[in-house]
Amino acid sequence: MRPKQNQTPALRRQPQADRFLIFGVSAFAFLLLATPIFVLIGSGLRSRAWEGLPDSSTILAAALLSFASTLAVVCLAAALGTPLAYVLSRYEFRGKRLISLFIELPIVMPPAVAGLALLLTFGRRGAVGAWLAEAGIIIPFSILAVVIAQFFISAPFYIRSAQVGFSGISPEIEDAARVDGAFGWLMFWYITLPIAWRALVSGMILTWARALGEFGATILFAGNLQGKTQTMPLLVYSVFERDINAAIWTGVILIVLALCALFMSQWFARAQDRLTR
Repeated sequence: MRPKQNQTPALRRQPQADRFLIFGVSAFAFLLLATPIFVLIGSGLRSRAWEGLPDSSTILAAALLSFASTLAVVCLAAALGTPLAYVLSRYEFRGKRLISLFIELPIVMPPAVAGLALLLTFGRRGAVGAWLAEAGIIIPFSILAVVIAQFFISAPFYIRSAQVGFSGISPEIEDAARVDGAFGWLMFWYITLPIAWRALVSGMILTWARALGEFGATILFAGNLQGKTQTMPLLVYSVFERDINAAIWTGVILIVLALCALFMSQWFARAQDRLTR
C-alpha cells in the first residue's frame, strides 16, 4: 500500500482537471449560443447592409408599427397585469396555482399554436370573434390583431416580474402603513408601487423586448400585410429571399434593441436585489 504523501499530488491535480473540464464545456456552450449573433452583426457591418437598401420606406413602416404596437402592449400589460400580479402575490385562494399556470403557459407555448388559439377565439367565426363580427368589429389581420398577439405572448413576463416584486415587500411595511391610516388604493399607490417599481419596470422592459421579437402568433393571427400588419420580424421573413441586406440590417436592429432591453432589465434586477438585502 502506497504512502499517503504519494497520493497528495494526484488529489491536487483532480480539482484542476475538473475545473478545466467545466470551463471547457462552458466555453463551448457560450460559443454555440453567441457565435450566430456575432456572425449576423459582423455580416451587417462588413457588408454595410444599411447602404443601398432598395425600399427604406418598407423598413420604416415596419419599425413604426413595431414600436407603436409594442408600446400599446406595455401599457396594456401594466394596466391589466399589475392588479392581477398583486392579487396572486398577496392572496391565497382555491385554484391559484391553476390560474398561475394558465397565465404563464404562453411563455412555453409554441407561437404557432398561440396564433391558432387566438384565431379560433377572435376570428370571424371564433368563440368571441363571431359576436364581435355581428357588431361590425373584425379583429384578425388588423393592427389590433398585432397588439393582441404580442400581448398574449409577452404579458406573462410582466406579470411574473411584478408578482416577484410584490412578493418581496414585507407585509410588516403595509401593516405599518395601515396603522398610519393608509388603506386601499392610497396604500397601493404611495407605499406598494414605489417599493416594487424596479421589478415593474424590469417586467415592462422584458415584455417590450418579447413583443418586439414576436413572430409566430402574429403571422397566423394578424397576417403579414405590408404597411398594415407587417412588423420588423415579419419583414425579416418577407425580404430574406429577395433582399438579404434588408433582412440582415433589420435583424441587427432587433438584436441591438433586445440587448439594450436585457441590459436594462438586469440592471433593474440587481438594483432590486441590493434594496432587498
